Formats: sequence, structure tokens, C-alpha cells
Amino acid sequence: MKLRKKNGMMILMSLALLMSGGCTGQQEDAEVQQDQPVDTLQIGMSFDSFVIERWLRDRDLFDATARNLGAEVNVQVANGDVEEQIAQIRYFIQKDMDVIVIIAVDGESMKEVVEEARKKGIRVISYDRLLMDSDTDLYISFDNKKVGTLMGEAMVQALPEGGNIFAIYGSPTDHNVSMVEEGFLEVIRDTGLNIVYSQYCDNWLAELAFDAVEEGLSQTPRNIVGVMCGNDDLASQAFRALAENRLAGKVVLVGQDADLSACQRIMEGTQTMTVYKPMEELAGRAAEFACALGYEKMEQEGRITESEIPDQLTGVQETLEQLETISDGTYEVPYYALDPIAVTKDNMDEVIIASDFHTREDVYLNVK
Repeated sequence: MKLRKKNGMMILMSLALLMSGGCTGQQEDAEVQQDQPVDTLQIGMSFDSFVIERWLRDRDLFDATARNLGAEVNVQVANGDVEEQIAQIRYFIQKDMDVIVIIAVDGESMKEVVEEARKKGIRVISYDRLLMDSDTDLYISFDNKKVGTLMGEAMVQALPEGGNIFAIYGSPTDHNVSMVEEGFLEVIRDTGLNIVYSQYCDNWLAELAFDAVEEGLSQTPRNIVGVMCGNDDLASQAFRALAENRLAGKVVLVGQDADLSACQRIMEGTQTMTVYKPMEELAGRAAEFACALGYEKMEQEGRITESEIPDQLTGVQETLEQLETISDGTYEVPYYALDPIAVTKDNMDEVIIASDFHTREDVYLNVK
């Protein structure tokens, strides 16, 4: 009887050990599976700076869309330093990013580093500003020549009798600036509007616009009827200079980007118009294109299968293949252009407030 009890105890202990060993093995297998890295689409995004108000909005919208499509976004900002931006892009290359999106400090200085990225199979996108002689996989922006056209049309409409005007352009290293200038000059040609003073603002530094207007006024005091500014940030400083010379509201002022301060000035009557560029559409489409290019790269490398590409990207690759091209000086680059919209006091509610770009309370803050 005792022997039977002893044998029974031994059998139970053996079963317990076997079960314990089996559980340990399953736990180890689970831990191994958890330790296996998940192959996630990696996107590097390099910004010129966050000096311009809109870039923070672009960053957040791009990041949210890309993450919703399963990508991880690493954002770097160069603070207007070309060499710093090149170093940050090389960091992305070392980290084996699948896609690099560049908002260039100087669109003519990226050729070498873009070539390094492309040699490693990394897809490169020119975001808003065209990278010259770089043969990027995509250039996505607004129709910048049309931006200049809209500015010119607003100026002509407000000043049918013509007169002397200032042109305060953005950074000379930003290719978009030349396109905006081209569109603006085409419209005002032979209209009686004469540019008597013009200046470029390096790195889009708004303070330079204040200095430019002051200098222009010293050369042609009290004899100007309009100021064209490359964006609303520059227009803010131009407005300050005009105000200090008691010309605010008496001189037609135009800009672009639909910054809140510009929209407020329009309702107050001290700025005539701005150009609204739906950033959510630009950032969202750019993120979709970046993910489509990135997942295509991952599939070609055998890292994912076609079935693992998000359904939301169905048709995006086809759109990429059907895009028209634009010359970057050497190569023809696929080009996706969005339409800008002129905004005045007459359509502020319809365009800006209805789209929730700014709230009515904010836009009308200083209007009784």
C-alpha cells in the first residue's frame, strides 16, 4: 500500500515537471517572437526651419497621415543652415530610411546628398520647394506661378490707375520664389504698376522685410501705392514699417499662406489679400505618396508582400505613374501641383473659416 502511494506521488511529480517544462518552452517561444523586430516603413522629414508659421502645421498633418498608414516619421529641422540640413539627411541615409522628404534651405545645394540617398535605393521627395538637378522621385507643391498670378491680379484690381509699388520677395535660394515672381510680373506688365524697389529676404527672415520697406520709403518717400510680399510673415514686417510711416491701410499689401495675422489684417483693412494654400491637402497627399513609394520599395526588397500594403493606398501608385513632369534644370521630375486660392475680405468666411483653417473668433478678433 505504501509502495503504491510512493509510486503515485512520483508519477504526479513527473507530470508536474513535464507540464512545467512545456509552459517554459511556450513562454520562451513567445518571448522570441516578441523580440523579432517589426519591419515598419521609415520616413525621414527634413525641414528648412520652423520660422514660417505654416511649417508646424505641415509637420503635424504629414506625421498624422503617415502614421495612420503604418509609417514612422523622424522629423529634423535645420534652422536655416544648409550644412546642417545636409548632415541631417546623411543621418537619415545612415539610418536606412525608406523615404526622405526634404523642405530645402537651398534647393540648389542638395544634389550630392540626394544622389547618395538614391544610390542606397532610398526614395526622395521635394516637398513644396523643388530640389534642383537632383532627379527626385516626386515634387509636390502648389502651383507657385499661379500664387504670383493671384497676387498680381489682386494688386491690379485694387490699383486700376497704376502707381509705384515695392516687391519684397522671399529667399533667393527657394525656387518657388522665382516662380511666384514670374507669375506676378506677367500680370502687372503694361498695367501702369511700376516696381520702383525690390528686395529678396535671405532664409525668409521676416525682419529683412521691415528693413526693405524702410529703405524703399527712404528712396521714394510717400510715393508708393502697393507692396507685394513673398509671404504673410514678410507682410507682417512690411505692415509694421508702413504703420510706423502712417501708411498702413493706405497702401495695398498682398502676401501668401493665410497666416492668422494676415487674415486679421484683411478684416481690419490693412492688408488687401493673401493666398490660401490648403496645407492639409498638401501634407496629406505628400504623406500618401511617401508611403506608396516606401511600401513599393519594401515590396521590391522582399520585406513585405503586396497584401500588407494598406488598402488606403490603392490607386495612389497609379496616380504617381500618371503625373506630368517639371524640369529641375537637368531632369524631368514627376510633379503634383495643387491649386492656391486668393482670399480677401469678401470670401474670408467661405474659404478660411468654413474650412476650419482659422476660427471665426480668431479672424475677427480685432473687428468690432
